[in-house]
Amino acid sequence: MHAVIVTLLVIVSLGLIAVVLLQSGKSAGLSGAISGGAEQLFGKQKARGLDAVLQRITVVLAVSFFVLTILLAYFGV
Repeated sequence: MHAVIVTLLVIVSLGLIAVVLLQSGKSAGLSGAISGGAEQLFGKQKARGLDAVLQRITVVLAVSFFVLTILLAYFGV
């Protein structure tokens, strides 16, 4: 059981890294971080197309990562 969880955790981790790297940047440099930060915070710009799919996959993989980590801690090392 331990080996299966560790294997799944490695696969999910690599997938999460790949999906995060595939996403496009959200800000336009330092000026975008200062002036446009509030607009992005409150969700005026929704993700569309591939960005929306990558965002959903990121959420699923992140939740899977946390669940697998908790299971690994529960079943012991």
